Amino acid sequence: MFLRGKTALITGSTSGIGLGYARTLAAEGAAVMINGFGDAAEIAGYVAELAQTSGAGARYCAADMTKPAEIRDMVALCHAELGGPDILINNAGIQHVSPIDEFPEEKWDAILAIILSSTFHTTGAALPAMKAKGWGRIINTGSMHSLVASPYKSAYNAAKHGVAGLTKTVALEVATLGITANTICPGYVWTPLVEGQIPDTMKARGLTREQVINDVLLDKQPQKQFVTIEQVAALALFLCRDEAGAITGAALSVDGGWTAQ
Repeated sequence: MFLRGKTALITGSTSGIGLGYARTLAAEGAAVMINGFGDAAEIAGYVAELAQTSGAGARYCAADMTKPAEIRDMVALCHAELGGPDILINNAGIQHVSPIDEFPEEKWDAILAIILSSTFHTTGAALPAMKAKGWGRIINTGSMHSLVASPYKSAYNAAKHGVAGLTKTVALEVATLGITANTICPGYVWTPLVEGQIPDTMKARGLTREQVINDVLLDKQPQKQFVTIEQVAALALFLCRDEAGAITGAALSVDGGWTAQ
């Protein structure tokens, strides 16, 4: 358990990739604070599971990622109750699929706030504790859409490209302080977020559900299969190791070959 004594704060972690991160880091002994929305009893079950797995503390914070004050309070709560955070994983995200000339302004604002601006706010709030310890890991969930674009996802493409750029800036600023910052760029992972965008894509492109899965989602992934949550989480775990200390400012693809094309 090489993360014993470390604390991880993971946004957007009550389902999908975020919960996968939490489970994987807890299995190596990290105390974990999770964040997100969902059924209260289900979330309480996750907290109990994580505490049992890690043998360390686990907490939940319902901070709204569109509200900077709540984000700062979440980081402060993590520090007060669990310590750190030593590891920050920015994973919160939403999606909307629509042609740009029909794209709702409120959806644009929400996607940029939850994906990009929240990453700025959490990073700024978490860095002082990392600097004080001389060790830290900032891992941002990007996407292949941090590197390439797809139609009908203007806000998501813009936000994920922004996350990759922000990560590079942070990596340069803390390069001599024992802190790394990297972006993980998954291809399509079967999560509630991906499943939820299928109806909008069906509407935008006039396709059936099966056509969206095979001809849109998996079309660009040469392996023709979804990336797994476990594969993404395993990379995050490696980035927490001392052996990964020279990896910083990178956008690391886990995309079944998408960006090799």
